[in-house]
Amino acid sequence: MIALVGCGARKQLAACAAEQMYVGPYFRACLATALVIAPRPRVFILSARYGLLGLDEVIEPYDLTIGQPGAITAAELADQAAERGICREPVTALCGARYAGLADEVWPVLATPLAGLGIGRQRHVLAVMRGPGTDAA
Repeated sequence: MIALVGCGARKQLAACAAEQMYVGPYFRACLATALVIAPRPRVFILSARYGLLGLDEVIEPYDLTIGQPGAITAAELADQAAERGICREPVTALCGARYAGLADEVWPVLATPLAGLGIGRQRHVLAVMRGPGTDAA
């Protein structure tokens, strides 16, 4: 199983590992949950600019979101997933609707446990998925 986390709008100001680039509390909660439900090498970030990122890949900050000119497309994301050999893997997407919609165009088996929920309910679902005794991200 692959865990996919959508990138966040709040970012570091200089190049760093993808895992550290996004600093918003929603992203941090999604990432913490992803690391509970999947082994670290199977956790990826879906970046609007870069597409599929491993946690340790160093990237530059940017200001772009899914759907804007220059953002990653479903075809580009599918190519990246194929290059990594994960295009037929089941995926759990911990992200907002636009990012989940893009992932849905790429992976045939996609779980979106946050779909259709308000932010408060999403945070609750993330906490439940992390389980008792885990840090609140």
